[in-house]
Amino acid sequence: MVTPFDADLAVDEAAAARLMEHLVEHGTDGLVLAGTTGEASTLTDDEKVGLVTMARAELGDRVPLIANTGSNDTAHSVALTAAAAEAGADAALVVTPYYNRPPRAGIVGHVEAIAAVGLPVVLYNIPSRTTLNMDPALLGELSGIPNVVAVKQANPDLEECRAVVAGTPLTVYAGNDDMLFPVLEMGGQGVISVASHLVGAEMQAIAEVARRGDVDEARSRDAALADLYAGLFAAPNPILIKAALEMAGLIPSGRLRLPMIEATPVQREVLRTVLDHYDVLSRA
Repeated sequence: MVTPFDADLAVDEAAAARLMEHLVEHGTDGLVLAGTTGEASTLTDDEKVGLVTMARAELGDRVPLIANTGSNDTAHSVALTAAAAEAGADAALVVTPYYNRPPRAGIVGHVEAIAAVGLPVVLYNIPSRTTLNMDPALLGELSGIPNVVAVKQANPDLEECRAVVAGTPLTVYAGNDDMLFPVLEMGGQGVISVASHLVGAEMQAIAEVARRGDVDEARSRDAALADLYAGLFAAPNPILIKAALEMAGLIPSGRLRLPMIEATPVQREVLRTVLDHYDVLSRA
């Protein structure tokens, strides 16, 4: 979920609560809070935990809440995971430690320490941002750690993803919108998504159709959303999804915290063409 900001660039709690309700009412099965799309890198720990507290108060037990608590500092991640658990999170999203490039044993130790807090852990494998890929063998090793239950696989190598689905007990979620159908086809669970802010019901339908075995129908429905998937990533995420949500009236503003910046007029014009094609703006 994106994190709306007000004119002072503080978390806009009222807008966040409205967006939570919209997502749950339009196909979302659970919320990831303060993730990449939620601008985790510029949120304070108090703000991250506050989003969990707010979501629990707003939604009760209607959907699971997954708190992004990963970082490249193990002690920090452990403390944040414990705080998120206390606030009511159902699971933690834990990214591969970035920048300091730990060796394999360091990654294992990092995950073990966070998992020991007791929350179920969803690993987050996104080598395009971390420069480290957790290969199927490493993910298999990590799956043996108590409380490690799933992976958000944002590595677009589908053969590696297939090996994780087939060779580990992890529940596999696509980490990119355009991987939804391939991951479902190979036996994965679904997607941790950006586009679902706008077309959540359509994406939920793809998953439901695939699970009942109508592969061709699921493939067709997924292909129909390809231009929207691509259009939302024509600039670094979450620039364009925030602009789209503002244009659709689902959040008051597309403001981001530096170093991220709002969409340019040209980017908004191109985005509007894509959104008009999918009739997104008329739904608000």
